[in-house]
Amino acid sequence: MPRWKDLPDELDPQVREFTSQLRRLVDRSGLNIAALADRTGYSKTSWERYLGGRLLAPKGAIVALAEVTGTNPIHLTTMWELAERAWSRSEMRHDMTMEAIRISQARAALGEFGGPPAGTGGGTTTRKGGGSATATPGIAGPSGVSPTIPPQPTGADADARDSGGRGSGSGTNSWGAAGRQGPSPAGTPSQASPAAPASPSSPSAAGGPGWTPGTPNPYGEPPQGPGARPGGSDGKGAGRRRLTMFLAGVVGVLVVIGAVFFFTGNGGDKKNEGKAKSPSRSATTNPDLPAGVKCAGAGCTGKDAEAMGCSGNLVATAKTATVGTTTVQVRYSKTCGAAWGRITGAAQGDEVRVSAGGTSHTGDITTAGDTIAYTPMVAVKDATEAKACAVLASGRTGCTN
Repeated sequence: MPRWKDLPDELDPQVREFTSQLRRLVDRSGLNIAALADRTGYSKTSWERYLGGRLLAPKGAIVALAEVTGTNPIHLTTMWELAERAWSRSEMRHDMTMEAIRISQARAALGEFGGPPAGTGGGTTTRKGGGSATATPGIAGPSGVSPTIPPQPTGADADARDSGGRGSGSGTNSWGAAGRQGPSPAGTPSQASPAAPASPSSPSAAGGPGWTPGTPNPYGEPPQGPGARPGGSDGKGAGRRRLTMFLAGVVGVLVVIGAVFFFTGNGGDKKNEGKAKSPSRSATTNPDLPAGVKCAGAGCTGKDAEAMGCSGNLVATAKTATVGTTTVQVRYSKTCGAAWGRITGAAQGDEVRVSAGGTSHTGDITTAGDTIAYTPMVAVKDATEAKACAVLASGRTGCTN
């Protein structure tokens, strides 16, 4: 019976080659999984996943394996970096595939792939008088009908409009659309430009049609001067009013901002002046964590050090004690601001406990053949706050100082 099972078929070729290299190193060393876990500090279950292709080993485990097997860690970590990139690409492709499946399922559930509802006429709209127009997707206009451009006038049409079209009161220009008709011939009043300013000397500009200067104006008081506007206000007066209103609005906004700052700033400080500030661990405020590290400080409490990326080359043994043939240690990661307990050379039924600041966690060995166990993490400022104890199945106990 072969020692290793076949790697998964869907495994990336780069990851497959790297995993096969790890298997060859383990075979060459002559170590079994339990002994490998004991010497590297990574559990037996983790190594089974690494060597089975179900999980990519972290860099710390690779460095530990190189030390145990006498392999150059530089070459092995180079292969690990290539495999790590391939593993990330595979996860990205898997996520995109699952997202596409979910989108397809959502569209199918909403009936997006079905035909048009009954009674729509297949995109044909019936007009008044029995006619119909077919709606064409992508063309603007009512019912999808493509808009048309009115025919441009020929030279004869333009001459006819120039000679007799003006002053007809139709209000259209040479394109047949309502609007300004252009300049009127000399001596002919233009009906398309009612807003054009009239000459101050014109009777209609001063007081309306039929008004004679020196007589009462039936249309009311005329504007005073060429620059005046209806309502008795000129452009300069309106500009000054707009400027005044703008400045008043700016002052009002500044007053509101000042009031908000006063009541929420100084008032809040006075209200909380007597309250003691809650203590915070320095490790929890560090936003710049290395790649792969997923927690810091209080966020690491109760979590697995290996899964959170706090082990490997980021951990050191801070304290050690011996209980019979079993070694108990306090493992500390300064980057994560956390510590945990570990026992090695232990047997089934042995336990390890770590405590710090009133918080404690326990880990034990439940599988026959395992010799190593570790606890979840506890947040600490430094390693001196943590204490680890071993409780053996034989009844013997021992703790670090």
